[in-house]
Amino acid sequence: MSVHPFYSAHEHGFVRVATSTPQVRTADVAFNRDAVLAEARRAHAAHVDLLVFPELCLSSYAIDDLHLQAAMIEAVEAALAEIVRESADLSPVLLVGAALPHKGRLYNCALAIAHGRLLGVVPKSYLPNYREFYEKRWFASGKTIQGQTIRVNGQDVPFGIDLVFASEVLPNFRFFIEICEDIWAATPPSSLGALAGATVLCNLSASNIVIGKSDERHLLCRSQSARAAAAYIYSAAGHGESTTDLAWDGQGLIYELGDLLAESERFSLHPELCVADIDVDRIVMDRMRLPTFNDAADVAGRPEETFRTVPFRHAPAGGDIGLIRPISRFPFVPSRADKLDADCYEAFNIQVDGLMRRIEATGAKSLVIGISGGLDSTHALIVAARACDRLGLPRAFIRGYTMPGFATSDGTRSNAWKLMEAVGITAEEIDIRPAATTMLEGIGHAFSQGEPVYDVTFENVQAGLRTDYLFRLANQHDGFVIGTGDLSELALGWCTYGVGDQMSHYTVNAGVPKTLIQYLIRWCATTDQFGAETEAVLLSILDTEISPELVPAGEDGAIQSTEAKIGPYELNDFFLHHIVRFGQKPSKVAFLALHAWREAAAGSWPAGFPEERKNEYHLATIRSWLEKFLRRFFAFSQFKRSAIPNGPKVSSGGALSPRGDWRAPSDASAAVWLAELEARVP
Repeated sequence: MSVHPFYSAHEHGFVRVATSTPQVRTADVAFNRDAVLAEARRAHAAHVDLLVFPELCLSSYAIDDLHLQAAMIEAVEAALAEIVRESADLSPVLLVGAALPHKGRLYNCALAIAHGRLLGVVPKSYLPNYREFYEKRWFASGKTIQGQTIRVNGQDVPFGIDLVFASEVLPNFRFFIEICEDIWAATPPSSLGALAGATVLCNLSASNIVIGKSDERHLLCRSQSARAAAAYIYSAAGHGESTTDLAWDGQGLIYELGDLLAESERFSLHPELCVADIDVDRIVMDRMRLPTFNDAADVAGRPEETFRTVPFRHAPAGGDIGLIRPISRFPFVPSRADKLDADCYEAFNIQVDGLMRRIEATGAKSLVIGISGGLDSTHALIVAARACDRLGLPRAFIRGYTMPGFATSDGTRSNAWKLMEAVGITAEEIDIRPAATTMLEGIGHAFSQGEPVYDVTFENVQAGLRTDYLFRLANQHDGFVIGTGDLSELALGWCTYGVGDQMSHYTVNAGVPKTLIQYLIRWCATTDQFGAETEAVLLSILDTEISPELVPAGEDGAIQSTEAKIGPYELNDFFLHHIVRFGQKPSKVAFLALHAWREAAAGSWPAGFPEERKNEYHLATIRSWLEKFLRRFFAFSQFKRSAIPNGPKVSSGGALSPRGDWRAPSDASAAVWLAELEARVP
């Protein structure tokens, strides 16, 4: 039975890569050859496309003057011939480390081997010759070698530091190779390799271990993958190398755009295969968004025009091979458990600082805010309270108004009052029902005649009146209105335009999606930011059903549910992140969402996330809500975003201000995205 292409990771631009720390024996070439082939076969069984071995893994690295023995040089070349031959039936491209002679010199090299063919050879550019390193005793530097060929086992192949290897099977799978010390250089060769078009940067390393060196490797690999807008694969030598004077930990690292995807076990006695799926399409799309990357290519003389491209064919696995990479269910929510407090503090205080500056700039005598007892107004209020604290203003400077309408529940009204009193602001209540009734009568709405008509007019009369009251109150008290609507609502158009919750004088939540607001409120409640009384109210509000409370409860008592209408916010925020930040196609967003959400017990959740809220979604549900998201985001709601008030960007995932991350026409069609979803998602 054939599998729909949707389920194939390769169809969505993923390339499966791995680092290998084979079991080696010092100076035993035959043993090391067999170890390399054993790991290559294991990688083949794991559907790996690119396998990176350590530096000089055929001879082992720490053999000193044995590198210059003729028998060793010949044994290495003979072993390479067998590896090339055995690779014919293997899926991975193999990057193997070996010393090779060329024109009377010996070079520390990386060899790219695919499908029974030696593709090319890359020499090491920077040879360490300090402290414990003595490489210039044995090897010549390859830092100036370009445009040359080298003869290996009777075959002439490309040789130099100007090689980019490009798959003819998987678009955007283009890799560049450097060796160990090269990444410690002030100008790593991989920088030019990335500017020449390589999306995957590979490092074959020996790198003995000393205290703190693992952190240094992380720093270098992470920064290079971020700066070069690429993936970076690092594979270091491990157990079996000579410990005459040094020790080895076999560290394997896989980074993508600054994110750690996988890390091997260090100091393992057994062969290590560290596997992750790299998103090469995401890398290319990110580069399109970074004019600095293209400017750097110009300054470097456009290396894509001088580097040689070595095409290769290989046999990537078809069908559903799973997806091996961490996928955040909540991409806007801090996920680093060790830095959770710092990340939440930062997100919260971005909002606080933005509001503080606006208070200073306007010389306002008050802040006016509507308090509903829901998530958004709650978060806006505690942001405002902290801004007052930091400016030395009394919290009574904030004027909070709860404005019950036709569907306001006792629970939310009670929470609104408890919150205002606990925070210590100036609190009042304005019942909007009389004014709403007058307006509905004035326009001849059926509700004013006693009919249970709860249409959009009925809802927006209430939403509009609340905003109208707030603006006039701001006039009366020489202040300005704090908007409470969030990023998720802006994305979905779930707000009343103009005279409604879409408008304010300054909107502190515009860069904060609903999932992050929930998390920040919980953080404030559980880290004693505002005291025990406020904490209890915050937790109560977190447990309340998300509802606009504009339509009275039905005969069965069911209240108006936001998420039943527009979809779960946790899915919508997932869609928003991948579409806005990386421009991903709907089918790929659905694929990622499926792997993130289909099994609640799999993967990681944000620290402290409530067990009872750990949901899971299957493809049919994901597809249905994604279709609705595409319609609302692309075709329905841009006119509301084009006129939003000022407010601070909070997350690197993006914001929707027309002055910032997102610029789009208000009259666009969603047809392109809906057609792609229809054609490619079963």
